[in-house]
Amino acid sequence: MSSTPAFETEPVPVPSNEVRRGRHLISARIRLFVCAALLCGSALIAQPICAQKSQPVRVTSDVQYEFIGRWDVARLNQILQVDTPKFFDIPVTYTSARNSVRLYRVTYRSVIPEMGNQPTTATGLLAIPETSGKAFPVVSYQHGTVYGKHQVPSFPEESGETKLMIAQFAGQGYVVEGADYFGMGAGSEPHEGFMVKSSHQQAVFDMNEAAHAVMANMKLRGTDLFLAGWSQGGFVTMAALEKFERDGVPVTAVVTASAPVDALMPITGFIDFPRKNDAPWTNALVVLTAFSFENYYGVPGLAQSVFNPAYYDAAKAIYDRTPGADLSALPADLHKLIRPEYFDPQFLANSEYGRLLAKDRAYQWVIKTPVRNYYGTNDEVISVGLGQLAANYQHAIGSGNDKVQAVSTGPTTHRGTYASAVPEWKIWFDSLAGAKVNDRKE
Repeated sequence: MSSTPAFETEPVPVPSNEVRRGRHLISARIRLFVCAALLCGSALIAQPICAQKSQPVRVTSDVQYEFIGRWDVARLNQILQVDTPKFFDIPVTYTSARNSVRLYRVTYRSVIPEMGNQPTTATGLLAIPETSGKAFPVVSYQHGTVYGKHQVPSFPEESGETKLMIAQFAGQGYVVEGADYFGMGAGSEPHEGFMVKSSHQQAVFDMNEAAHAVMANMKLRGTDLFLAGWSQGGFVTMAALEKFERDGVPVTAVVTASAPVDALMPITGFIDFPRKNDAPWTNALVVLTAFSFENYYGVPGLAQSVFNPAYYDAAKAIYDRTPGADLSALPADLHKLIRPEYFDPQFLANSEYGRLLAKDRAYQWVIKTPVRNYYGTNDEVISVGLGQLAANYQHAIGSGNDKVQAVSTGPTTHRGTYASAVPEWKIWFDSLAGAKVNDRKE
């Protein structure tokens, strides 16, 4: 999450073989390039030096990248010691950066599963440690809910959460990659696919393939792959793990903070079982899900069926990112924003909106990868029960699947949970990546 909300996403039915083939066309082409680049080196394409002049470097017909900046150690430590505590409003001690970082915006082709594998172009961040190393552990970071189209990883100056990941991980020998998601960043899709599960999975999966193609172009390679995400990004992270495991892509470990692994649960809570500390911007989560589902699943009139007529236009303007649109135009009181029938839990669950929310689950399979879901007891968006849900589900399987653990950060808010969890993520990842990080020459 950045300067607005944060939330969760949806699980989708098992796709047909035809859909699966469509999803893997891009990944297959990228993998072919990676193999060729590793074998043939620089003869295939322009050298990374071109990127230093801010000229896009085409890696394959599906992938290109451009240099967008270099952050030195002083800048990274400023983020860790000053900017992050101020932005997240909590004092946290982070380990200091050791190396500078080069930042790249990656543009890659993908497909939108919910739209019959309609082709699209998406963007994401690739942060490379500036060291003599040639092999690095990789952290795929999934960002939280944001209102601004550019408050995403590939525009890191506009994303406080991304700055922290760059400073804490890329500044200490990890490659950091992060998809902007469809409809965000500099991608071609006009509308955001907020909490649209298969699209989130596809965006992250193809970004990972594209990032490795770019690294091969730079004569670098990834070692361990770690997944991490906050808020909406926590849901995306768990959904991405589901796809990575299904497709046989090894993941070393996974962490989340304030992850809404079941989208229907928090929305039902905000509407029908509100807590005293619920965030005033939960209205934005209803707006983004309703319009995203209408657009991506092709359900005309869905958003209109959810919102009271007096606020429909204002809600649509917010989703469309219409200049001048402001969340303050919407009432924080959901009874004013949402049609009265939705305050019956059974009506919500059985409505088209509720049924689509119910598909957004990212914990109901037997998880093989070690996972730690961090939650805060004062989180104004994610309840303690939701924060523990994935772990409790896995532990309830027979004698218990202990791969997933829920970890409390104490009485932290939504932002505070993320800020407090990140150094714990780093300690755990370091213990698994080990000497590959700590013994690297700068």
